[in-house]
Amino acid sequence: MSLHPSGGWHGHLQLNYQRDGQRTVAHDRHHGPLRVLQRLYPEGDAVCHHVLVHPPGGIVGGDVLEIDIDLAADSHALITTPSATRFYRSAGATAVQQVHARLAPGARLEWLPLEAIAYDGCLAQNRQRFELAPGAQMMGWDMLALGLPAAGHGFNRGSVLQELNLPGVWLERGLIDAADHALLQSPLGFAGHGVMGTLWAATGSAYSRPEREALLDSARAVMDASPLVATAGATAPDGQVVVCRVLAHRVEPVFTLLREIRAAWREVLWQMPPAAPRIWAM
Repeated sequence: MSLHPSGGWHGHLQLNYQRDGQRTVAHDRHHGPLRVLQRLYPEGDAVCHHVLVHPPGGIVGGDVLEIDIDLAADSHALITTPSATRFYRSAGATAVQQVHARLAPGARLEWLPLEAIAYDGCLAQNRQRFELAPGAQMMGWDMLALGLPAAGHGFNRGSVLQELNLPGVWLERGLIDAADHALLQSPLGFAGHGVMGTLWAATGSAYSRPEREALLDSARAVMDASPLVATAGATAPDGQVVVCRVLAHRVEPVFTLLREIRAAWREVLWQMPPAAPRIWAM
């Protein structure tokens, strides 16, 4: 682990997936505290499940964590985490986590980390970039908790920069500042909610109209049966991406909703069962 010029620690993890016959095989290199656990194949050889771990358990001001992911043609990887990512209170420097994934034709990625928690007083950046070649597909989600809603601890100071980027297709870049009461309290913003969840399905080639409508219809059917129906929605901002968003006061119902939509989408897109990672039940 090396010291970053910002004064914090720099961790880097490189994940490479490729198809070897019927099996998706993985190779990884790490520098610093980021690791992955043993490769798992609960669905058979075609899908490699990986659990990404960060032993220090949190990111403090000045730390930079970088995750680079390359998926070769026709490989399929599912990546998750065993616990929340925690952005702790900062003395002045910014904590950064950035993910950059590149998918070759026919590759599939499921990027499904557990929630990120922005502690009161943190200064954080959470950047994610996914480049999909024609024929590549992915599902991903991002769950953000401001403060510790379950413990009644708010987000009164600090900021979080959130960036989701599918180059040329979809870009969201927003600063969530604890002092921005209009954003956090307005009905047009967070409306007093402390948790936001985003789930997307994306492709390197445009979805057909029936595919896009099936994704939207299946997501909305799940939402209609959810206690969060009043604060959830689904849309297609581009022909290559479908996005779901939900607001809540706690993480658990957001996680439940996104899991159920992801399960429905797996059937719609790939005719595959949910195959939830075992770590989610621990």
